Amino acid sequence: MRYRIAWITGTALTLSACAAGPDYRAPAPAALGVPATYDQGSATPIDEAGLANWWTRLNDPALSSLIDNAIAHNLDIVQAQARLRQARESLRQAHAAFLPQVNGSASGGRNYSNQSGSDHWSGSYSVGADASWQVDLFGGLSRSAEAARADLSASGYDLANVRMTIISELVTNYVQARLAQEQLRIARETRTIQQDNYNIANWRLQAGLVSALDEQQAKAQLAQTNATIPQLEASLKGSLNRIAVLTGQAPGEATRALETPAPIPTASTEIATGIPADTLRQRPDVRSAERALAAATARIGVAQAQLYPSLGISGNIGTSANSFRDLFSLITGGVFANVAQLIFDGGRLASQVRAQKAATDGAFAAYKQSVLTALEDVENAMASLASARARKIEFTTAMQASNNAAIMARSQYQSGLIDFQTLSQTENTLLSARNSLATAQSDEVLGLAQLYNALGGGWQNMENRPSQ
Repeated sequence: MRYRIAWITGTALTLSACAAGPDYRAPAPAALGVPATYDQGSATPIDEAGLANWWTRLNDPALSSLIDNAIAHNLDIVQAQARLRQARESLRQAHAAFLPQVNGSASGGRNYSNQSGSDHWSGSYSVGADASWQVDLFGGLSRSAEAARADLSASGYDLANVRMTIISELVTNYVQARLAQEQLRIARETRTIQQDNYNIANWRLQAGLVSALDEQQAKAQLAQTNATIPQLEASLKGSLNRIAVLTGQAPGEATRALETPAPIPTASTEIATGIPADTLRQRPDVRSAERALAAATARIGVAQAQLYPSLGISGNIGTSANSFRDLFSLITGGVFANVAQLIFDGGRLASQVRAQKAATDGAFAAYKQSVLTALEDVENAMASLASARARKIEFTTAMQASNNAAIMARSQYQSGLIDFQTLSQTENTLLSARNSLATAQSDEVLGLAQLYNALGGGWQNMENRPSQ
């Protein structure tokens, strides 16, 4: 009996080395259409340490504190962490399928009978155990575990992608909040000047120096500026509310400290973008898509293994007696092996194999799409950042020139050398230039955030980080 069990087990383990289905190999960058260099960037090696905490380069402690809170308490991240734990348990379940399943049972009782007017009691006791083991004859269980491992890695990268996205969204809303505060400051300063202009126009009207046209134009200009302030305040409030939710808190008190105006963060200098092949390693969404492809490939083997014979080994051991003291006097048991082979199912299992191959083709297309989209994101981010920096330079010049023109126009209007229409046009140009410069400054920071996000920054130092 002992030698028979050893022979069955050895034969099963030898056959199980022949796993059904294709062995997965990650596609080469060339097969994914990855170019050697970016169209707009340089091939300078990427700074992985700087990529992990890229927001610290903005030198804004308030922003860094908010990001720390978001990483710890954001509910989207909490949900992704829960999905990661689910995937980890699925892998444990897949590994458990390799082990035998053992069930035990025990029973005991007393039987009563009354025969010929006399009471009679008898006992009945039994103890037993059953074991079964499904041998991984053609690698179906191995492929299932391989797919579960890939799913676990994909869930880890999904968590990283959620974290990366939350950081980017938080930076965006923070910058938008500071931009709204800057535009509010500009609007209120402009309102003060325009109130003075209205007072001057009203005084000149009372003195008979101008017609009512100047006074009405000044009044309209002041009202238009006043009308922009509530809209900017609503925009600021919306950004602050979003920041609160991103940090896992209710809007209101959580962002009270941010209501104090502060400057728009200053963007850092040029960053190293590396080469496009780095995207396959740094972007967690791309890594997740690659793991999904690996899982789909492994499931081809799971489906193919169903077409081949299955081998199961089972055994039992037990004892029974009429009295407890004799329970282990006689022990019986047995070991059995059974082989099953599908003969006819109308092509159902073969169809499942073809369906899984189609799913794998789709997973490859999704992986390639994620790679190309990532490259597109990097190119677009570099273009946006370069555009913002170029506009900031020009708007700086425009703001300085407009400010000088406005100073001269106010002096000339007070002296009666120009009409109010000329003054109004000059100050509107200044207001537009100041707002445009502030927007360009915020766009530069947002472009930097967009580029770091496109490069896959913000997850490299996270806990439980998926293996590279």
